[in-house]
Amino acid sequence: MAVDKKPTIKDVASHARVSKSTVSLVLQNSPLVKDRTRKAVQEAMISLGYVRNRAAATLRGSGTGLVGLIINDLRNPFFTEFATSVQMALADRGLATVIANCDENPDIQTRTIMSMLEHDVSGLIISPCHGNGREGFQAIERMGLPALQVLRQIETGAAPLPFFSHDYRSGSYMAVHHLLSQGFERIAFVGGLEGLAITQERMSGYLDEMARHGLPTAIFHGPSTRAFGRKTVRRLLNDYPDIEAAICFNDLVAMGMHSGLTVEGRTLGKDFFLVGFDDIEEAQLVYPALSTIRCNVKEFGILSAKKLYEMIETGTEPTIEEALPVELVIRASSRRS
Repeated sequence: MAVDKKPTIKDVASHARVSKSTVSLVLQNSPLVKDRTRKAVQEAMISLGYVRNRAAATLRGSGTGLVGLIINDLRNPFFTEFATSVQMALADRGLATVIANCDENPDIQTRTIMSMLEHDVSGLIISPCHGNGREGFQAIERMGLPALQVLRQIETGAAPLPFFSHDYRSGSYMAVHHLLSQGFERIAFVGGLEGLAITQERMSGYLDEMARHGLPTAIFHGPSTRAFGRKTVRRLLNDYPDIEAAICFNDLVAMGMHSGLTVEGRTLGKDFFLVGFDDIEEAQLVYPALSTIRCNVKEFGILSAKKLYEMIETGTEPTIEEALPVELVIRASSRRS
């Protein structure tokens, strides 16, 4: 005797006259679905006797060939280089990448995640915005979609997504050690918003090493921008003339300080000493060239793409938290001339 075929999401979608993606969103209780549409889908499920296969749901999206890459701020050259590296590495593996910029807005991030889920992406790589973005991450977890959180980590309230970043602590430690070895003792840390985990991580080596030597710290929190770096120069020169060197939260802040010091007639490598963080391409092109902590963004992007690809293709779960080593690149800005 023939066995009746179980109804599928496709059958429910056809019966309710909606897309398969809409049915999936109803199954996840997504707020993106209108009440009238939700009711039509639920009635179609009852009518057809549809029962969700949760094991199959964890494999959804594996055949679309699209990967979502959600970036907190593509204006930052570091993230632009990262996105390019990821996109090219995934292309080599036959996957296309949809790249979205959230402009440090968690609401945009949540809507972007929901939209990508609706369009059945095979997986997601997310460098998250600061702030509350839990809803989007919880939707990813409910759908069992392969996803990797990179560079920044936020608490989602759900099971943690695998997280891949850099060993920021050792980076700032190396920067301090380099400056101390040249006899500098009044060293500032400039940039990074106060209270954020990534700011604390990038400061931690600086704080530990300065404390170990019994030296005072000078911390100037603020946006990780050129404008903040340039503005901080005037404050340092006016109010803290004894500070000899600075380690910056990222290269953008360092570039701003580089410019501001030049305007003030101060020569890097002679009157003031500066170390950035990230090693974006511009760091070696400015004059004097900027010393920095190299995070090797190209390699990081390739490895991030590889991790997600393996999650999609084999179901392999990477280490929950993993940090790539960094290195100090010494150039003219922090070396006594």
